[in-house]
Parts: sequence; C-alpha cells; structure tokens
Amino acid sequence: MAERAKAGPISSVKLRRLAAQDLQAVVDIDAQITGRSRRAYFERRLQAALRAPALHTQFAAEEGGGLKGYVLARRLEGEFGSVEPTLRLEVIGVRPGEQGHGYGDALLGALEDDARKNRIFEVRTQAGWKDHAMLGFLDHAGFQLGGNQVIDCEIHAGRIGSGDAEKIVAPAAGNVGAEIDHSMHQANDFEALARDHADVRSLARADLEEIVRIDRRIVGHDRAAYIGRVVDEALNDSAIRVSLVARQDGSATGYIMASVDFGDFGRTEPVAVIDTIGVDPGFTGAGIGSALLSQLFVNLEALRVERVATVVERDNFALLEFFYRAGFGSSQRLSFLKRLA
Repeated sequence: MAERAKAGPISSVKLRRLAAQDLQAVVDIDAQITGRSRRAYFERRLQAALRAPALHTQFAAEEGGGLKGYVLARRLEGEFGSVEPTLRLEVIGVRPGEQGHGYGDALLGALEDDARKNRIFEVRTQAGWKDHAMLGFLDHAGFQLGGNQVIDCEIHAGRIGSGDAEKIVAPAAGNVGAEIDHSMHQANDFEALARDHADVRSLARADLEEIVRIDRRIVGHDRAAYIGRVVDEALNDSAIRVSLVARQDGSATGYIMASVDFGDFGRTEPVAVIDTIGVDPGFTGAGIGSALLSQLFVNLEALRVERVATVVERDNFALLEFFYRAGFGSSQRLSFLKRLA
C-alpha cells in the first residue's frame, strides 16, 4: 500500500507497509530516540506481522529514499476487557531532526484510515505521564484519557498473601474483563500458596481446548478464535514465556496469559504484562486465581523481571480489588483513547 501526505512540508512522503528490509532502519531510529537498541523487540513485532497480517498494522514513512518514521499497531478483540475490535498503537517513531514536520501525523493518519476500512473505530495507547513529547503528540492527534486504568506492581517476595477468603463471580453482562472477584488468603509464601491451591504449570498448546471451555463458562459465549490467537501469541510472540495454567484432578481450572517484553508504548526495560486471567466458575473460592498470580510472581522474580502491569476497566471494581489486594497500584503510565468517525 502506498499513499502520499496531502499537504505541508512532507507532501512528497510515501506511506507504505513496513517491510522486513526496514528492520535495521527502524532499530537505528529507535536507538537514537531511546538511547538503546531494541532490535529483538522489533524483530518479534515484524515477524508477528508476517505470521498474522490481519492482526497487525505497520506503516513506514519514506522520503528521498530514506525511512523517516514508522508506526506499529495491533488489533485487539477481547484483551483488557474490550468487546468491540480496537487498534492498540504500540510504537510510533520519527527520526530525530525530522520531528515536528508532520511525519507522525501522516503515519497516524494512515493507521486510522486502515482501521476504518477494517471497521475498527477505536485506537488505544499508553504513555508515561512524564513523557511530555508523546503527551503533546497524543493531545494534538485528538486522543483523550481512556476509561481503562493502567496498574502495576513491583515484584518481590511477600507481595501476594494478605486478606480474606477468595471469591469468584461471573462477569457483568457485556463486561468480559470482569472475570474474577478475588480477595486473598492469609499471609503465605509464594510457592506454598501456589502449591496448596492447584498444580500450576506453564501454558502448553495442548491446554487450548480446556481454556476455551473455561472462557466460555465465564463470558457466556464461544471465543475460540480469540483464545486461540492469545495462546498462539503467548507461545510465540513473547520474549519469555510466562503464561500459566492451573489444574486440579487432571482438568484445567484457570489460566493467566502474560508476556515479558520491552518496547510497547516506549518501554525500555523488561516488564511483564498480564493480558487476561480466568478461573472456572465451578471452582469459586478454591484459591485458583491467587495460586496463578503468586506462581507468576515467583517465576518473574527468578527471571529478574522487576515489574508486572495490566489494564483494567476503571469501573470493574471486582477485578481491581483482586489486583489491589495483590499489591498492585496506579501506574505512572496513562491510558489514552481516540474514537474514529
């Protein structure tokens, strides 16, 4: 796909799909912006787009034979409680010295036009509250503060394990993010807590059918295609595989989908991101959610990952309470939303 900016100082820019041969130029521009190389991150994002082009939208801005900027986004259908398809703006970058000339606007415009063609009418992203340049760009581009809350937690021993008995409820109608309502068990060691409540182990492709079954019981309808994509990404797209499944008596009773990477939303340090957590409603009160989260923390601590983050709808009080009791709190990152006409 090739387009041209409509007017202004970059009227000769060519907007096209990002290609494999752009990798080094993208890495170089990003390194100039962030002060470090994130080649492995961009390699994974480009490979993911080649593997599943329907889920990834990536554009390059080219002028005079050189790459001036790039934008990478991913289609969401169910992550973070979303119901309608949404585009997640992951990275946008313009070569230093060329910023302020309209390349970012042109790239975002191409992204939005492509979203509309695919009947996607929301773009979501995040930015640190001190990233004044990005905040200014998002404001100029028409983004507003989103309804989702970014929360995170420092990983260290003792984080999990305070509070009262665990409770799990079904989600409210139309709110697929409200999968669980937990409070926590009394203080306990991470590993002991996980061991006491369930056999928690790494996610495997063979778990897909049972995860689909659990998700169907939680949300009330079949999301096999979405769950299949989430499992595929958990196994292939993350720098480190950390997704988990809980089992009791030979059957899956819960799961947590998470990844460890750096790159999205301008991050330059490894962080674990929880995409979704689900517990079979038939195991209410069995401590499955606590076991999954506590084992995730054990594994992340061993990997020297220092922080875990997730996104929750601001009115999903049950899920927020679960995470708050586990030690999560408001992040230094803000959630933004732009609705497309």
